[in-house]
Amino acid sequence: MIVGTAGHIDHGKTTLVKALTGVDCDRFKEEKARGITLDLGYAYAEDGRLGFVDVPGHERLVRNMLAGATGIDFVLLVVAADDGPMPQTREHLAIADLLDLGRGAVALTKVDAVAPERRAAARAEIAALLAGTALAGAPVFEVAATTGEGVNALRSHLVAAAEAQSAHTTAGSFRLPIDRCFTLQGVGLVVTGTAFSGKVAVGEAVTITPPGLEARVRGIHAQDRSAPSGGAGERLALNLAGDFGKEDIARGMWVTAPSLHAPVTRFHARLRVPASTDAPIRHWMPVHVHLGAADILGRVALLEGERLAPGEAMLAELILDKPAGALWGDRFILRDQSATRTLGGGRVLDIFPPTRHKRAPERLDYLRLLEQGDPAPALAHALARQPAGTNLDRYALNRNLAAAEAEALWRDMGLVVVEEADGRSGFSQENWQALCARLLEAARAEHERAPDMIGVERDRLRRLALPTLPRAVFDRLTFELLEAGALAQSGSWLHLPGHRAALAATDADLWRTLKPLLEAEPCNPPRVRDIARATGIAEETVRGLLKRVARVGQAYPVAHDHYFTAESVADLAGRVARLCARDGTARAAALRDEIGGGRKVAIHILEFFDRIGYTRRVRDEHALRAGADRDWIV
Repeated sequence: MIVGTAGHIDHGKTTLVKALTGVDCDRFKEEKARGITLDLGYAYAEDGRLGFVDVPGHERLVRNMLAGATGIDFVLLVVAADDGPMPQTREHLAIADLLDLGRGAVALTKVDAVAPERRAAARAEIAALLAGTALAGAPVFEVAATTGEGVNALRSHLVAAAEAQSAHTTAGSFRLPIDRCFTLQGVGLVVTGTAFSGKVAVGEAVTITPPGLEARVRGIHAQDRSAPSGGAGERLALNLAGDFGKEDIARGMWVTAPSLHAPVTRFHARLRVPASTDAPIRHWMPVHVHLGAADILGRVALLEGERLAPGEAMLAELILDKPAGALWGDRFILRDQSATRTLGGGRVLDIFPPTRHKRAPERLDYLRLLEQGDPAPALAHALARQPAGTNLDRYALNRNLAAAEAEALWRDMGLVVVEEADGRSGFSQENWQALCARLLEAARAEHERAPDMIGVERDRLRRLALPTLPRAVFDRLTFELLEAGALAQSGSWLHLPGHRAALAATDADLWRTLKPLLEAEPCNPPRVRDIARATGIAEETVRGLLKRVARVGQAYPVAHDHYFTAESVADLAGRVARLCARDGTARAAALRDEIGGGRKVAIHILEFFDRIGYTRRVRDEHALRAGADRDWIV
């Protein structure tokens, strides 16, 4: 269990920790000379079961106190009996309350220096101070660290609290906020912090975020003892190796699993102002944002009003001046621009906020659902609002769901999951069926609009069904509809199974006359003007006929005024597939040699296949799309 001290300067926090552990947390010469704590100190007791984070009590060093406050399990509020609660006592208590640190006790120190009446008065002052906070009713232990009075009773209470504490879950991927960085001779660079989530083992790769430095864990100390691994809730010292030095690492950075490297400059959150605060938070107010061990300047954009009064809470957006590490559930504290008083605090909800419609009712409803511990309701809401699919990888990253946890969630919710280039998209069963119906309706409407066309080109049908629908999702939809027989395909055309297109009798007669001219040179047929010149038929008549022939799928416009028969296109598709099988991709020069034509014609053919979705261009080469050979080799 990690115990964090809190309280006013010179109330005996460091002396009390030394009495409990035997360790002096003041490690700097200046601290010893001045008798006050300037930075975070750490100590361990009871065979490593108790870890102590000793924080400064001076008002100017609250930023250092906050660097150690996140990640603690138990608050030990230290109040000197002679002074009673003081300004930093109140501020530290407010911070603990905003960080939702509800487990704790109070150490009433220096009781050997006051009369019994003063002890009783101090206890009454403490009870009044704690009323209405998360620590209301916390036990009070009267101690005198210099004489040992009450120390054993307090230690026994802390040990009992540690034994009663539920084990930290190691769900999610590994995250640790860096609060110290130093080098040891013969060891190398070491960073310390309290692990927020997940596990890490010696030899594993990690990333230092926000800078994105890649590192390897050479050694681990967990709760001040050498260990092969460490996890959530433990104070860890990680010996890191990588292409960087101590000067590249700073307090406030994070050590994370590589998959969690996602620095942000904006996030949405639930923000609260304590009732004890004397001023509201206003829209666009400049603030210090303390998150993890970081202190970053930023601004508050309120999403439900222009003013957040003391004692109230509101959804808000935090805009940071520089990138930071943040994920769902992280607690943060806001202090004013001059860093002299605590304004409020909150909990991160979404690290991928939209740039528009941030105050829309649907968006605010989604954020309220994100406040729940169960990730399913918010995801269901997102799925219902996004017919083109929800990015599941981003959702899992925001909630820090490990791969197995995410897969179980998708499975339990019965989602249709589609792999895309930038991640996985998810659809509810209802949305998926609605998309299928939408696609079929788009095909039916197009048949009504152009009954003489054999069908709809793939990309056109995708745009008609839903312009924002990713290609991978459309391909999955059409595959399922084709397999089910709800959709049919003729070459590159998609159509309803019952739809038939045919040429008018006069067009059919003329096509029978002209088709042999195209078949005489199947890989480089004559163009419209050449056909007109050879037959004496008006150029416009030839052009109009070939357009109508293309509509019924008996010819294809490979280039402007250059039509190939359907049989020729199918043959060329097979040749391109064989080139790709042999060389990995098809190039214009290889196709030119294959068909015995000119390079320009080969380029037009390959560009045509790119347009209709049979191939995709990769610089000067053309690669088959997935499933293209099945669709085209007829």
